Amino acid sequence: MEDKKTKILIIPGLGGSGEKHWQSFWLLNYSNSVKVIQENWDAPKLNIWLKKLNEEILRLDCPIIIVAHSLSVSLVLHWTNLHNNSNVIGALLVAPADVDSPDHTPDVVRSFAPMPTTELPFPSIVVTSNNDPYININRAKYFAENWKSDFINIGSKGHINSESNLENWTEGQLILEQLIKKINF
Repeated sequence: MEDKKTKILIIPGLGGSGEKHWQSFWLLNYSNSVKVIQENWDAPKLNIWLKKLNEEILRLDCPIIIVAHSLSVSLVLHWTNLHNNSNVIGALLVAPADVDSPDHTPDVVRSFAPMPTTELPFPSIVVTSNNDPYININRAKYFAENWKSDFINIGSKGHINSESNLENWTEGQLILEQLIKKINF
């Protein structure tokens, strides 16, 4: 998607997205993409991350498609519950981390719990994997249903991160195109 008026807002999760993460490849491939930069990727605080996300959305002042990974899926849901910004027109929510589960996520992300389960006000797709160590597949499905998101299981791809060796993640780009078709510009 290279519509210059619409921005793709890349939102990494815990630890940020390193150079081998598909989000980093997308930043290079999509000239209309922008990354949210958090002050501390390793010790996230919900209120601080929310403030940064909101500042970036307000700064862009154009139609925005969110591409969130892992912990930032929870961030996007919390942001949506607090703000009514019609500039956000869609969201690709990849590998949501189950912030409610001590069995699936580290204590450092507890401030992002509970995971909001309210319906999203824009089209969205949740993408998950059979063997994601940070969420059970049924829990991911439960979130997608509550958010009124389409749900896609891409098989056994781990946490859909750098360790998954997805590089440009062509399959993800096709899923992004599916989302774009659902959005009424």
